[in-house]
Amino acid sequence: MPLHINNRFSTELPADTDTTNTTRQVHQACFSYVAPRIPSNPSWIHYSPEVGALIGLTEEELQSEEYLNYLSGKTILNGTQPYAMAYAGHQFGNWAGQLGDGRAIILTEVIHNNQQYTLQLKGAGSTPYSRRADGLAVLRSSIREHLCSEAMHYLGVPTTRSLSLILTGDEVLRDMLYDGHPALEKGAVVCRVAPSFIRFGSFELFASRNDIPNLKRLTDYTIQHHFPQIKGSGKEQYITFFQTVAQTTLEMILHWQRVGFVHGVMNTDNMSIHGITIDYGPYGWLDDFNLNWTPNTTDREHGRYRYGSQPEIALWNLYQLANALYPLIDEAAPLEAVLNQYKVDYDKLYNAMMRSKLGLLTPIEEDVVLIEELIQTLQFEEIDMTLFFRNLSKINQKTSIEEALATIEGAFYNSPRLINETNQLWADWMATYLLRLQKETTSNDDRIIQMNAVNPKYVLRNYMAQLAIDTANQGDYSVLTELYKVLQNPYSEQVENEKWFDKRPDWARNKVGCSMLSCSS
Repeated sequence: MPLHINNRFSTELPADTDTTNTTRQVHQACFSYVAPRIPSNPSWIHYSPEVGALIGLTEEELQSEEYLNYLSGKTILNGTQPYAMAYAGHQFGNWAGQLGDGRAIILTEVIHNNQQYTLQLKGAGSTPYSRRADGLAVLRSSIREHLCSEAMHYLGVPTTRSLSLILTGDEVLRDMLYDGHPALEKGAVVCRVAPSFIRFGSFELFASRNDIPNLKRLTDYTIQHHFPQIKGSGKEQYITFFQTVAQTTLEMILHWQRVGFVHGVMNTDNMSIHGITIDYGPYGWLDDFNLNWTPNTTDREHGRYRYGSQPEIALWNLYQLANALYPLIDEAAPLEAVLNQYKVDYDKLYNAMMRSKLGLLTPIEEDVVLIEELIQTLQFEEIDMTLFFRNLSKINQKTSIEEALATIEGAFYNSPRLINETNQLWADWMATYLLRLQKETTSNDDRIIQMNAVNPKYVLRNYMAQLAIDTANQGDYSVLTELYKVLQNPYSEQVENEKWFDKRPDWARNKVGCSMLSCSS
């Protein structure tokens, strides 16, 4: 069955009138038509049957040469005309002006089961927004994008999906750490799938240029097609739109904090208006619980996008979206009310999320103190976040302090006995936690089930992705395939995959790709 093409974005919104593919400033347009770069010898690495089914493709169709060529950019389907989106943004807190899809090209929009999806190739060549870059992607970054998109989905984190991962047959020159040592790497392309790729920066572009007619046109389009539940008209509709985006953004950030995910580059052009995670670059999962950790080498000095700052950075980005929407509303008070409510809601929902991770299903006032003390205690030594919370479910009201400490001991990186200096701190916290469990009215079995439903056993640690990359570079995709299957069931025990439920190995502590990642990663 062919894809049901429905190109609303490129049909209803203004296109760039200049059709040359040259780097330039693009005005009064939401996108520029551009053809993908034709790869020399595309070949399959991996694909997702589940994502294929979302857009109406059978596995047989997805495996065909027709879709290999289409999803690599080699051919263009009838009825489609690829394009790159225009947007602006703040990068690392500074206004960067026009940015746009520098290495992403939208193939088309499709409808299946009354749902709209946008198909976008990442790494398919240059666009008018590529600036000085080539618009291509390498195998390592493409593997990270493909695996992470799907891992996040199965963790229950709102995200773009990844339909396919294809080797282009071409080599790409990259300086991975920007240290003056470029090297040729295998080229690859990923097909990303989302309701749309409209982002905060899409609105910032028009607002920054005082192009109010197109700002209104984009906002009206977005509400009509992606937020049909918003009724009414005029400024009230725009306020409700902003309120909805703020709420879904908050929910996404809570999920990031819950599973220990660090995005690494939360620029406003990397923030989706759908409240889904987009643009997987120098991301990472916390190995040891460290509020100050960022996987991005570019951000190491200032730590703007560190794990502990993600909630406030999301709020900062929402302020920029509010500024962009202000010309349509002409009132600051309702926008400020939404932003203030974000702060109130986040604190409340964060504590609820942490209660669920701790198995405190009957909330009491003292829980806030218990949570705060845990966050402080977790930072005294290197403690693996995933192992700690997953193993905590093995503790119950009748567990002794000594047994409880032994249960979490495997999460510590540096000592088999909880580090002498902090042992008393952990003994004190554990004693309080055990007393708190005695106040639970939920059965122990139900508590374990609910804790294990929010505390994953398997996450895509950077060293795991690097192992998949290292073997894939040798033409062996078995580790990639294995990880893909494991990460489809991150909350299940999967005894046969226990080797992936372990701390980061010592060899990965300072290895490039495991602890040090750049925006080209």
